[in-house]
Amino acid sequence: MTKTAWVFPGQGSQAQGMGVDLLDIPSAQDKFAQAETILGWSVTDVCKSDIEQLSRTLYTQPSLYVVETILADLLRERGHKPDLVAGHSLGEYIALYIAGVFEWSAGLHLVKRRAELMDSASGGMMAALMNFDQEQLAKVIAQTPDVVLANDNSPAQVIISGTTEAVQAVMSQVKSKRAIPLKVSGAFHSPLVATAATEFQEILESVTFQPAVVPVLSNVEPLPSVNPEELKQRLIKQMTGSVRWREISLQLPANGIERVVEIGPGNVLTGLIKRTVSNLTLENVRTAAELPS
Repeated sequence: MTKTAWVFPGQGSQAQGMGVDLLDIPSAQDKFAQAETILGWSVTDVCKSDIEQLSRTLYTQPSLYVVETILADLLRERGHKPDLVAGHSLGEYIALYIAGVFEWSAGLHLVKRRAELMDSASGGMMAALMNFDQEQLAKVIAQTPDVVLANDNSPAQVIISGTTEAVQAVMSQVKSKRAIPLKVSGAFHSPLVATAATEFQEILESVTFQPAVVPVLSNVEPLPSVNPEELKQRLIKQMTGSVRWREISLQLPANGIERVVEIGPGNVLTGLIKRTVSNLTLENVRTAAELPS
């Protein structure tokens, strides 16, 4: 039997119109209605609206959680299940839900509050660097205060985060093929969002985590775990910690995974995995049409 991992993308993968094709499916309709009660706004209305509104953290994160969990549940209804799960930043919440660590509405309540706190965490910036000198980057970051490696995505792509001055200083000193400032409200996955992270920790502590039914690879600690307390502690560190996606990619074959299914809009994660490891079968389930019959 082929060992399969399910992976879930995070903020930045959102696309106008995502999830709208799921409205014809009764179980999806129920989830969208429940989400509207919890959020106070309609995910499908936001997904149909202009991309600027959808791309605001406040709306992006809950919308991705709802759409990705619906797609994953529809896959499970069709008899499919993963042997391992992982998610990129926000995507870790969908992975934990699929692993049975918390129930669906508890996860959405967490994501709603996370989105609110991150949306209000202004100041600083993030930037993506492509095809860069790794040694030079590590050296410059070590010598520059107030900037960190926020996302280690693949050997050819990283994201840095910190004060505007510090991020711009690194961008100007490190040779790269491309350096692109990201459209985000704050310096996520850095110590600059520590105040929001502390407030969110109190909320996380109040939620009971169950043992995972499949192992989870966490962003801040890319080793498989089913331990509920360990998974919670990793999630607590996630808002200020680095997303170690390159290491998660390397862990897939190390854990016997042969096939990876990315569930959610876009194909960001399968693209990153392809650049990091070879010989894995990579698939995407972005829409209802891509669900196996």
